[in-house]
Amino acid sequence: MRDDTLILCYHAVSESWPADLSLPPADFERQIRAKLAAGYTGVTLARSQAGDRPARCLVVTFDDGYLSTLTIGAPILERLGVPATLFVPSDYMGRDEPMAWPGIERWGDGPHRGELTPLSWGEVGELARAGWEIGSHTCSHPRLTQLSDEDLARELHDSRARIGAELGREPVSIAYPYGDVDARVAAAAAACGYAFGVGLPARWAPGFDRMQLPRVGVYNGQGRLKFALKTSRRVRRARQLARR
Repeated sequence: MRDDTLILCYHAVSESWPADLSLPPADFERQIRAKLAAGYTGVTLARSQAGDRPARCLVVTFDDGYLSTLTIGAPILERLGVPATLFVPSDYMGRDEPMAWPGIERWGDGPHRGELTPLSWGEVGELARAGWEIGSHTCSHPRLTQLSDEDLARELHDSRARIGAELGREPVSIAYPYGDVDARVAAAAAACGYAFGVGLPARWAPGFDRMQLPRVGVYNGQGRLKFALKTSRRVRRARQLARR
């Protein structure tokens, strides 16, 4: 393993939403506190790849841009002194209606509909000013490996351009929706100007590929022991060696 950089993938934080991708606030705070107590320093994704990074980096990432990232997740991280990296699907930010794509669309009707409320661009900017890194999650949250070269380039380029126009700075990082990435997608992202890409691989590739940095996905109901195992350096090392 190149260094002890642990990249965690979260989505939403909620007291009541029972979705797999939503964590109760108490669980979220406990997890971050545990890693800080273990000697990790919270940094953004870009900082974790810099030459002057801490010896043990904890990178907290949020995908999708749910409003709860700002209203619940951000205050917890602020208390703990941890910045995060937020990956936003640019077509959805600022919309009045709930976000919808395969995997979350079933929550669009019913009592948890409000959980799918996206951040506004002003709120994304608020997080950026608070020290968060803002990255791309494409335009419309598709499975990138299933797109044509033309559609792939549009999703990657247009999202980066829109974020740059809204925030005054184009993102250097991208999270591939669903963790869906292959060599073609990674190369296209690099060609669009992204410096780093993160996925959610079942097995981690040996070596270091800045366009396919592995994350540990954290989901509802996994419990303390599973979180400790998934995030341990030994288990992460074993997942890497399994690809050799």
